[in-house]
Amino acid sequence: MRPFEHFPNLVTMFFTRAAEKGDAPFLWAKRDGKWRSTSWREAAEQVAALAAALRTIGLDRGDMVMLVSENRPEWCIADLAIMAAGCITVPAYTTNTERDHQHILDDSGARAVIVSTQKLAKPLLPAAIRSNNCEHVIGMDPLPAGQTGTVRFHHWTALVEAGGTNVAACAEAADFGRDDLACVIYTSGTGGAPRGVMQHHGAILHNVEGCIDVIAEDFGWDDEIFLSFLPASHAYEHSGGQHFPIGLGAQIYYSEGLEKLASNIEEVRPTIMVVVPRLFEVLRQRVLKAVEKQGKVPNYLLKRALDIGARDYAGSMSILDRPMDFILDRTLRPKINARFGGRMKAMVSGGAPLNPEVGIFFHSMGLTLLQGYGQTEAAPVISCNRPKAGIKMDTVGPPLKNTEVRIAEDGEILVRGELVMKGYWRNPAQTERALQDGWLLTGDIGHVDDAGRLVITDRKKDIIVLDKGDNVAPQKIEGMLTLRPEITQAMVAGDRRPYLVGLLVPDPEWTADWANTHGKPAGDALKRDPDYLRALSAAVDLVNAELSVIEKVRRFILADEPFTTENEQLTPSIKIRRHVIRGVYGNRLDALYKH
Repeated sequence: MRPFEHFPNLVTMFFTRAAEKGDAPFLWAKRDGKWRSTSWREAAEQVAALAAALRTIGLDRGDMVMLVSENRPEWCIADLAIMAAGCITVPAYTTNTERDHQHILDDSGARAVIVSTQKLAKPLLPAAIRSNNCEHVIGMDPLPAGQTGTVRFHHWTALVEAGGTNVAACAEAADFGRDDLACVIYTSGTGGAPRGVMQHHGAILHNVEGCIDVIAEDFGWDDEIFLSFLPASHAYEHSGGQHFPIGLGAQIYYSEGLEKLASNIEEVRPTIMVVVPRLFEVLRQRVLKAVEKQGKVPNYLLKRALDIGARDYAGSMSILDRPMDFILDRTLRPKINARFGGRMKAMVSGGAPLNPEVGIFFHSMGLTLLQGYGQTEAAPVISCNRPKAGIKMDTVGPPLKNTEVRIAEDGEILVRGELVMKGYWRNPAQTERALQDGWLLTGDIGHVDDAGRLVITDRKKDIIVLDKGDNVAPQKIEGMLTLRPEITQAMVAGDRRPYLVGLLVPDPEWTADWANTHGKPAGDALKRDPDYLRALSAAVDLVNAELSVIEKVRRFILADEPFTTENEQLTPSIKIRRHVIRGVYGNRLDALYKH
């Protein structure tokens, strides 16, 4: 196993891997129903050509270039080309509104924008035209012509063809260091306007090296295959789903989206996946429902697998469990593994807390699930569970290589190392609050266990303080509620109140099955049906039975619609935006205390 090199910047890492891999496949996307690849050599030529073109149209070293695209090979090529030209990437979410784009353009001062499709250009172009700084818009797909003011439009293909393919010259020109700025990633904003996090090359390289250390020591580093699903504009996917695989010399397949993710996993057969907890919860429910329909024997095997898996996880599996464990390894588990491609080394969960019950479920199925922890401000991975340290699902593992973590007197987690951001772009006040004496103040509360694993208990600002001073962590309760088959999303509230109340989004499949079984008409009328509400209340009661007195959800209301990125009640990384949801349902939640 070769050691990972100490690269001066991300561009040099990419060109080094491209020279090593040559015509081997690198980036995959489905076109006309077939997976088609871009080789490392082809990608390097496109990066060099686009970098040259960006310089030709007048962009200078240090200029900001905004990137708005769904996950596709061109996203990766554009990001690398922007940096190879000496510019700084400013990724933006595909779910951004015109107002969001305007904020990022004005705040970053981006001189150019690269956008993929006409659909994504629609909310972007008005903001670009109004911007005082944006001079160029580059479309991966052809963009509609129209009155554009001072903005010049370019087509990706024409720029790449005109740029030339002098890879050696482009690689040689990448003379910037680890301390130089690579990108400004705007946080998804669970509260307030997004802030631009300044990530330098060394911060992301520190993450890559730390993640490779986990893979190399615990699993072995071979010809890895990644399936990219999370937004590439999110720091987690940007580092973990793009630069980490580049560091490994791995292949990256770009998923067709959530609705085709399950089939993509079976087709691609990835070895590593970087995913958020919500997806694991969805996959767990799908497995449970699929087995439930297969009759008594599969359901019996599933129950035994969960019982034995829980004991194995706790270190208490007995010799009497071994015969059944042997049977499960040859019956149920291979079928479950096949649903995940059959060669998965590890699925890495990050971006939000993972309910331990979900982690133990996948452990019982013979799949390795590693929970990690991080923040955009730390490029973003701070720690990750690893088998050699002993996986505990209620921890997020030991800190990455060369990463210092300490716990402040009030329990806040502090982080120091090359992974820590330079600060918030044009925001010295917020930077001063977040960075103190070289330490990043994460805003998360936790402790380090006896084995050196970090345990997160909650976010400082998300702690609910009841009227008698009791502190309650809402994320734990919300996670337990959404593990119920009846409930797909939940938010609890109760700050400065005597008890907790909840806002629930019932699971649509469970609701349809319930309505059919009970001969009730589906639709909004169900939300007023006493029997339906009693069934949901029973589900909440089962969760309450496992909670302390102060954590119990005493009353609840039903949401008008699911929390989504479109209604701005979810961030693009699938975290609930409490302040937005409270703005919609605050009065109704408050009314629960009046009866």
